[in-house]
Amino acid sequence: MSQQKKKTTIILFSGDYDKAMAAYIIANGAAAYDHDVTIFHTFWGLNALRKDAHIPVKKGFLEKMFAKMMPRGADRMGLSRMNFGGIGPKLIKHVIKKHNAMPLPQLIEMAKEQGVKLVACQMTVDLLGLKPEELIDGIEFAGVATYLADASEGNINLFI
Repeated sequence: MSQQKKKTTIILFSGDYDKAMAAYIIANGAAAYDHDVTIFHTFWGLNALRKDAHIPVKKGFLEKMFAKMMPRGADRMGLSRMNFGGIGPKLIKHVIKKHNAMPLPQLIEMAKEQGVKLVACQMTVDLLGLKPEELIDGIEFAGVATYLADASEGNINLFI
């Protein structure tokens, strides 16, 4: 009798570097233990999926304002605590490097390589005025119904 594969779902709501890093460490660990893993990125968690480079796209005034206020790419996200006007992320990245740990952009790449399903909430993408070409390749766009379908079968469901 074959055992059904375990499922782990994570809602990444936070745009904080440390919280996103925790989500991706858990996701990669679960994938390494042969779980089907989904990370559903919504609101500020979408910043982890933004490309680092400026992508010229047509936007309205409010969409342009959101784009300017939100960090472009996983490596530019701030910390949840001890941000210290941007010095905190530099310090934590130094500690990560010193301990030979993986920084967030590499954790995201590793997740993609392990087959973690990276989902951008379509409604939030629309609300914040993001365009698909502004987000990294290899992700899916879906709504809450898709997340709920995955989560309803999940053995582990996390909100970060």
